[in-house]
Amino acid sequence: MSTRPISDHALLGDCRSAALVTSDGSVDWLCMPRFDSPSIFARLLDENAGYWSIRPTRPAEITRRYLDDSLVLETTFRGPDGTVVLVDALALGHGERGHSMGASSPGVLLRQVTCVEGRVPVEVVYAPRPEFGLVKPLIEPVRGGLIAHGGAHVLTMSTPIDLRVSGAVADTTHTLRAGERLGLALRAGWAWGPEQPCLNPRHIRRRLRDTVTGWRSWSRLHARYQGPWQDQVGQSGRVLRALTFAPTGAIVAAATTSLPESIGGERNWDYRYTWIRDTSFTLQALATAACEMEETAFFAFLARAAATQLDHDVDLQIMYGVGGERDLSERSLTHLSGWRGSAPVRVGNDAWQQRQIDIYGELLDAAHQIYHDADPPDTLTRSFLIGVADAAARHWREPDQGLWEIRGPSRHFLHSKLMCWVGLDRAITLAPLLGATSRVPGWTRERERIRAAILTHGWNQQVGAFTQTFAAADLDASVLMMPMVGFLPSDDPRVRATVNAVAAHLTDARGLVHRYRAADGLPGEEGTFLLCTFWLAHALALTGESAPAKQVFRTAASYANDVGLLAEEVDSATGEPIGNFPQAFSHIGLINAARAIRDTDTAADLVIAPG
Repeated sequence: MSTRPISDHALLGDCRSAALVTSDGSVDWLCMPRFDSPSIFARLLDENAGYWSIRPTRPAEITRRYLDDSLVLETTFRGPDGTVVLVDALALGHGERGHSMGASSPGVLLRQVTCVEGRVPVEVVYAPRPEFGLVKPLIEPVRGGLIAHGGAHVLTMSTPIDLRVSGAVADTTHTLRAGERLGLALRAGWAWGPEQPCLNPRHIRRRLRDTVTGWRSWSRLHARYQGPWQDQVGQSGRVLRALTFAPTGAIVAAATTSLPESIGGERNWDYRYTWIRDTSFTLQALATAACEMEETAFFAFLARAAATQLDHDVDLQIMYGVGGERDLSERSLTHLSGWRGSAPVRVGNDAWQQRQIDIYGELLDAAHQIYHDADPPDTLTRSFLIGVADAAARHWREPDQGLWEIRGPSRHFLHSKLMCWVGLDRAITLAPLLGATSRVPGWTRERERIRAAILTHGWNQQVGAFTQTFAAADLDASVLMMPMVGFLPSDDPRVRATVNAVAAHLTDARGLVHRYRAADGLPGEEGTFLLCTFWLAHALALTGESAPAKQVFRTAASYANDVGLLAEEVDSATGEPIGNFPQAFSHIGLINAARAIRDTDTAADLVIAPG
């Protein structure tokens, strides 16, 4: 059973797959060649599921950071024998710069350890366990390294020093003196493919330098945000880029599966897929921390993935694989104990079969962000977006599972109705570009009917707030979106009352926000959601409460780890980050809230400025 804190890990990314590295130099999570591939190392989920560790043999003081404007990790060990520096990266394609980053990533994990002072014995332990630990491969020495055969993968480890092989583990202790370095690499190939040659140390050094340069070139192109928390916004933008599958533009919700929302419980889901639900907020974040090319690529992926379903009068699917796959059927890996015994460990996600009518609004809001002042979309995209608007008009009265994918009976979730309103509102604006002006009267009628229904059935006079579902009393943090999407002005008394109600009744003692407190059909209690806490900061900023907004923002941002990564949730009892990691939605919330606070302060300054 793995017990290491989730926040102890740092992310490596090549815009195709992801690795997680612990503070003491162990790669405990690696999936190749895609985010959703079976793992090669998964000690994150079970002590016997594989890892690759490089660290001094004696205890050391450890510090780490990402090299400036990159996701290349540098870990420094200062011990009684001297100091060594470990640099880790997933290699980008040779010469990839800017927007091309990830286009030809080779699927190579690079690791280089350098002694900067003293004489330090360094231990290397290599224990690959492909297919989530099911395979204990046969490891054999070859010229320049090791070859591991087993299952669908052939793993080529490049090393200039000999490792002792014992069963499915290879290890050694090697002493480095000041000025000496050791370069290692791991490449995953297919069992039926050609044998991959080992890389020499000089090549590894070049690839590391080239990868750093690639990340910095992307960061320079995307340094558009100027304002408070600029470094955090920049880092969050890089995290979103690292969680992007470059061949399609899809952005995964997180790099991991089955890190729990409730420690020891069964709220353990696979987040290595992309959700339509996240679209509009993701595009807002990309517009702030990235640029139009990332926005367009992500929207184009979702439009392609979803397009054919509306043609057959089938509900839009809420999520897809990074290549556009639709069948994401869920299964449990019973041989894995789970992080801190949180079982089952799942791959796949049966939420793909759920019904969520909010996605019509998310897609049209995203299209509005991209096309409102741009060239018209192509003919197929226009037809698709018209179909999305028609579906919102047709289905808004129907119940669904809602934003949070509650695994129980369908209900009339306010957020779902709200996003159908958003979809029709944006479609009306887009109608001239879509060649759909004839549909505007019908869309307008349905938009106004949705508005009336929300104001009549979504507002609870006794609670003094908009609530999770129609004619109910339970609060839900998703109602904070009402001013964000323009349904009601931010100075509307009902908006202010709702924001205050969420702050008063959905926050814990730390000031972090729960999604909801109502029963959801699953045992156990989940933690507070960092996204929802950033939503509260965002909503407070919109209502003119700048000082409280900044305090809430600082509270949420303080749960980033030492290299600026945010988990999904925070355990209310312990204050420990939990859930899949790093969580794209948390970083999206940070970016959007920072922008909202900045814009509120800027507007206030303009109001009080003389003449």
